[in-house]
Amino acid sequence: MNTVRDAERTGSELDDIEALVRTYRARLLRFVTFSIGDPDLAESITQDCFLKAYNGRASFRGDCSVNTWLTSIAVNLIRDQQRLQKFRFWRQARATAIDVTEAASFLPSNECSPETRMLVRERAQQVQAALGSLSDKQRTVFLMRFMEEMELSEIAAATQMPLNTVKTHLHRALKSVRAQAGTSR
Repeated sequence: MNTVRDAERTGSELDDIEALVRTYRARLLRFVTFSIGDPDLAESITQDCFLKAYNGRASFRGDCSVNTWLTSIAVNLIRDQQRLQKFRFWRQARATAIDVTEAASFLPSNECSPETRMLVRERAQQVQAALGSLSDKQRTVFLMRFMEEMELSEIAAATQMPLNTVKTHLHRALKSVRAQAGTSR
């Protein structure tokens, strides 16, 4: 009986596009922006994601959370965009990418000294540079895990990859980022 109520609640959640956008837009936009590095294109992809979700809401089976379903749609839209742009896309994205070091400077903290903030910005620059060298799949899995704090099973569902493949991509991404950023663990 709870399953029927959950399905009805999820169905009504998907029917109210304004509430859906209010609830999930910021998280989805952040994921897409960090995935592709172009804020303008990320806005377009995020809008397309909500339009696609709203138009396809009848096909939502409830096998996963709405957030996971939306992320899955976004991943597919990002893949489509990458196929269209190929390597040219990343050259343009580097020129217009959000500077992660600027984002790090906006993090509120009364406890951090200027020196600590500078070190955090430097580390963020190193991680950003390392992300640029990852494969698309490694970068997607890394961002979903550490930026969106998604569970591995959610990542597998969103990317439509087997769980072990997700683990492999995450392991390789971590190894590469740690090596390039000079961190060990």
